[in-house]
Amino acid sequence: MIIECKNLWKIYGDGGAAQDERTRSVEERIELAEKTGAYVALADINIGVGRGETLVIMGLSGSGKSTLLRCLTRLIEPTSGEVLYEGTRITGMARADLLALRRQHMSMVFQNFALLPHRTVLGNVELPLEIQKRDAKSRRAAALEMIELVGLKSKEDHYPHELSGGQQQRVGIARSLCSNPALWLLDEPFSALDPLIRREMQDEVLRLQSSLAKAVIFVTHDFEEAARLGDRIAILRRGRLVQCGTAEELVTNPVDDYVRAFTAEVDRGRVYMAERFMEPGQPPAFDKRLPKRTSLKDVSRAFADGANVVAFCDDSQKTVGFMRREKLGEALAASELAGPLKHHPTV
Repeated sequence: MIIECKNLWKIYGDGGAAQDERTRSVEERIELAEKTGAYVALADINIGVGRGETLVIMGLSGSGKSTLLRCLTRLIEPTSGEVLYEGTRITGMARADLLALRRQHMSMVFQNFALLPHRTVLGNVELPLEIQKRDAKSRRAAALEMIELVGLKSKEDHYPHELSGGQQQRVGIARSLCSNPALWLLDEPFSALDPLIRREMQDEVLRLQSSLAKAVIFVTHDFEEAARLGDRIAILRRGRLVQCGTAEELVTNPVDDYVRAFTAEVDRGRVYMAERFMEPGQPPAFDKRLPKRTSLKDVSRAFADGANVVAFCDDSQKTVGFMRREKLGEALAASELAGPLKHHPTV
């Protein structure tokens, strides 16, 4: 694991009595804390993310999503429990060591872009390297490379107000990746964007992750976005981790009505992956090759573009299966057999 937390709690107010009783159940400790007037933001969270993996954190407002993200970096101090970065304990780490860890190994993208209006695109992107006291030549070269990677070549001398919302978010992404962090944290980065730009930015994250293989933690309230980006999805409720699994697992086997409600209105064609319906083996010929973790809706786009046979590969790029055009309709129909439920999560 790149980062993980063990028995992580965050309690605002006088919740000390609840933390001293290690033999009590989680429910009893929450009750003890709340009796003192304290607010339990996170309760006994155990979760982690490895290199090349994207973990999505979901939940209603107030469920603890952003608090968890900030506790993992100690921007908010946990009340108890452990946070470890590649096995090294962050909780309790000296401030100087923590600052060095954040600057060299972690990076964060915010919802509001957080660009400096008086600095150009180049100036914004190279800021983390400037803070690291890298020399001007090397940080400029690294920043220009990242600006090109996110598709903003020729925009390096523009100021934020001269860019569209999507372009501004690309600057934020470039800046967050310029120092080559192992851990990439994104806190609802696309929620302020319109749907078309939002999908473009999702594509950008997928493209960057496929080439850079970071450990990614992505916070969102949109299940379809979570299903598209996440290897696993963790759903929080009132500071508790309710369920963690793949999008398909959450749709097909929700642990309770709260999780079931999150997936009720989801287009299952966007959640069900091709590997569930593909024929195993190597096709004699194919028109297009896609990852086996491609949604049925994205497979249908390949057929709409003229393909008759689509092959699927695993992470090592080995072909592991295929689908013929005539089988897509059966797969899409099968993905809708459960049917949507018409109720919504409540706090």
